[in-house]
Amino acid sequence: MRIATRIGLLLVSICFVAPSMAGDDPWEKMIKARKAEMQLRAFNAAPLFQMAKGKMDYDAKLASMLAGNLKLMLSLENGRAWQKGTDNEAYPGKTTALPKIWTTLPEIAEYDLRYNLAVNNVAKEAGNGLDALKTAIGPLGKTCKDCHDEFREKE
Repeated sequence: MRIATRIGLLLVSICFVAPSMAGDDPWEKMIKARKAEMQLRAFNAAPLFQMAKGKMDYDAKLASMLAGNLKLMLSLENGRAWQKGTDNEAYPGKTTALPKIWTTLPEIAEYDLRYNLAVNNVAKEAGNGLDALKTAIGPLGKTCKDCHDEFREKE
């Protein structure tokens, strides 16, 4: 099952990223790849949040799989998509990433560390019952929100 999940995740990623590679501007390709990564994160995290909030029935197998997908995504090296000059000032309307991301390296690295720790904890706990998921998912939501509040254009 884990191999099938990995292959499925890879195929979904290719579906999101492949069309973005058709443009001429390499910077826009980076933005599209970055947005695809965030969409894939949201696609896997949203049902976990819904389960924790009681808006979706808890399913241990599904929760474990979704959390595993988030953990698997941590192993992808997507640093090329986060290049200086791909912010909302350089590409208005194409990204909500603030230029501040590239000028606060120690701070942004702390957000990444917190996200990684939260994902690993959710992956460990998601299949262990609704109470375990509820306990683990809070820090994940907080780290996502905190980073978006700090480094994403307000909508």
